[in-house]
Amino acid sequence: MNLTAFRYKDLQLITKNFSDRLGAGSFGSVFKGVLQDGTAVAIKRLEGVRQGEKQFRAEMSTIGNIHHVNLIRLLGFCAEGEHRLLVYEYMPHGSLDACLFNKVSSDDGVLPWSTRYQIAIGVAKGLTYLHDKCRDRIIHCDIKPHNILLDASFAPKVSDFGLAKLLGRDFSRVITTMRGTIGYLAPEWISGTPITAKADVFSYGMMLFEIISQKRNAEHGKRCMDKFFPIQVANKIQEGDLQALLDADLRRDVNLEELQRACMVACWCVQEDESSRPTMGAVVQILEGLLQVNKPPVPRYLEVLAESLDQSVYS
Repeated sequence: MNLTAFRYKDLQLITKNFSDRLGAGSFGSVFKGVLQDGTAVAIKRLEGVRQGEKQFRAEMSTIGNIHHVNLIRLLGFCAEGEHRLLVYEYMPHGSLDACLFNKVSSDDGVLPWSTRYQIAIGVAKGLTYLHDKCRDRIIHCDIKPHNILLDASFAPKVSDFGLAKLLGRDFSRVITTMRGTIGYLAPEWISGTPITAKADVFSYGMMLFEIISQKRNAEHGKRCMDKFFPIQVANKIQEGDLQALLDADLRRDVNLEELQRACMVACWCVQEDESSRPTMGAVVQILEGLLQVNKPPVPRYLEVLAESLDQSVYS
């Protein structure tokens, strides 16, 4: 795999005994470290013997053998005793989640439209590689802003492959337990039917709505059915007034043609019938203006999703 095998004590040294924590997830924490040559790295320390081993193997088997500009790069690992750690390239701007929702991307808290649009295209290219260009098709299973990292120039890299599923090229579906994050889950996860790469397409579509608005799809404080942004987009597409979706600070530099493409793509991606969703390769072509797309029908599943989120918020 051309990966570096690190000793645990060396990782303790370069992280100053894991003192600079970048973030935490369900499988462990991520710390910043600096190699002897001055290269900054991000080190994921997996916690829990059984679960840590499971995620360690999942990430090694998926991204250990692949390389793409829009996928996080695995540099090395540590498998010493009970210690399971993964060493990745360091992403200076952190997660897309932080840049979109924590208002830290610029002085006024607004990530420029051109940057957000290029992030959307970059993530789509990364997923296209996973779905169509690897030896085994890889379904990420947990696409959301938290799992998209941004480098120094805000180029996106898909990360966190602990829930990913590998699918041989002779197969199009896989039966697996439900995995992912509420609010981004495709309806087939709920129904228990076998999963295809179109589950990632649905999650991408839900994330694309958030990239467009720079807000979470369902915000606390008002009833979700009134505030649920994907439903607003679907309705405005029918009315032909997409610019009205955006706040004044987002509207000032938006490219209306790109906004229309992004909104159309997002609505096609979240269709309940997976056969109606585009492939990620088609998404890239549409966003780059190389492929025309028809007006999508209103995705009825969005109303079901809004009601379920509404109950989870106010129960």
